[in-house]
Amino acid sequence: MTIGVDGNEANVEKKVGVSVYAFELLHYFKSQANETTKFVIYLRFAPRTDLPKSDEYFTYQVVNGSLLWSQIFLPLSLHLNKRPDVFFAPAHYAPRFCPCPTVVTIHDLSYFYYPQEFLKEDLHKLKNWTKYSLNNATHVIGVSNNTKDDIEKFYSISKDKVTVIYNGFNEKKKSKATHNEIRATNIEEIISNNYFLYVGTIQPRKNIEKLIEAFDEFIKEKPDYKLVIVGKKGWLYEKIFAKVTELQLEKHIIFTGYLLDSDLGTLYQHAQSFVLPSLYEGFGIPLLEAMSFGCPIISSNTASLPEIGGDACLYFNPNDTMDMRDKINTIVSDTDLRKELIERGKQRVKKFSWDKCGSETLDVLKNVALSKGAKNLA
Repeated sequence: MTIGVDGNEANVEKKVGVSVYAFELLHYFKSQANETTKFVIYLRFAPRTDLPKSDEYFTYQVVNGSLLWSQIFLPLSLHLNKRPDVFFAPAHYAPRFCPCPTVVTIHDLSYFYYPQEFLKEDLHKLKNWTKYSLNNATHVIGVSNNTKDDIEKFYSISKDKVTVIYNGFNEKKKSKATHNEIRATNIEEIISNNYFLYVGTIQPRKNIEKLIEAFDEFIKEKPDYKLVIVGKKGWLYEKIFAKVTELQLEKHIIFTGYLLDSDLGTLYQHAQSFVLPSLYEGFGIPLLEAMSFGCPIISSNTASLPEIGGDACLYFNPNDTMDMRDKINTIVSDTDLRKELIERGKQRVKKFSWDKCGSETLDVLKNVALSKGAKNLA
């Protein structure tokens, strides 16, 4: 059996979200590659050095092409060359007119809820290319039950066609930085403070403006705290920085940008709490990362977050600034609750791993390949 995979999301320097998902699955697939289960990873560019090394059972195929790569150049390659038994698209877009059965992973459908946060071109592509992928896929993977419900709601896809497979979390963040790695921020200086931590892309859907407003209310009584915001700049990020200036919080809020895994792990370990104020998340990997480091969590109560966080988080209404402020204050004042959330998190995170995600994903791919093969033989 040969399994084809679109590996482009993993083949980037700074990996967040879907890129982490694709990267971790490629490493799991490499660990399972053998003479009966082979993998061909399709890329636009040569593989980066952090991707799994190729061998006779795990190979890369670079397909040249620019715009519309997954819609024109990739399907042409699949038609003209030896085709895999099943093709896996880890991020919404399956190749057009694919000559073999496909499995596609859908991470979230936030663009239906917050269309104003996407460029018109990107919004059109997300809605319509995802629709094509879902309608033509043999099977679909959703990263949460919330995502599965949204797939049925917005695309009328039967739930029988969708399997929920949870993401894992990246334990590698526990490793130390090497001498060759360049630190973008003075981590030692940050952890010398009392601080709350946010990790994620800096964009409106993440509801960071409301978090900043809640933090502003909080420090009126407890001014010795800081808010550390980790993540790369996303769409419409300027409003978030403007909010800091408007409230004159420049000395209280630290933007670190993208960080090394080792530095991010250090921040989780020393934070007063991790705060996730998002209005919508298809999954929310940072919840698991925080749990694994013994960092108590204050989280929005929307979308998939209660599903992933379970009883290991203190929840708030993301549209209620004062509710968010009160929960931040609670995590500081109630030391027993803080300890309880830490212990619950350590237990809950055991339910999630990239090995489990990889194993369940590979089972779906094998089942699709075998069932299609049986039909073809019949």
